[in-house]
Amino acid sequence: MAHRRSAIKKIRIDKKRHIRNSGILSALRTQMKKTNRLITEKKMDEAIKDSRELFSQLDKAVKKNLLHKKSASRQKSRFTLRLNSLKKSK
Repeated sequence: MAHRRSAIKKIRIDKKRHIRNSGILSALRTQMKKTNRLITEKKMDEAIKDSRELFSQLDKAVKKNLLHKKSASRQKSRFTLRLNSLKKSK
């Protein structure tokens, strides 16, 4: 257990941040799975709407330093490629 006041406060802050960050990342993963499922089911209109929400969540995660910006960019690029291939197949 920490003895100094600053160390105790740091532990308290870290717990709050951990809870917030895990919630944000969990919601992000859920959104990715949902968008993925829509793409595989070939529901183009719904997939496009969900991808906008997904891209927004990825950008927010980057803004809060939960993801690296290049990682989020790669994710967005891959989802966009899959959406475009879905459009071409129709």
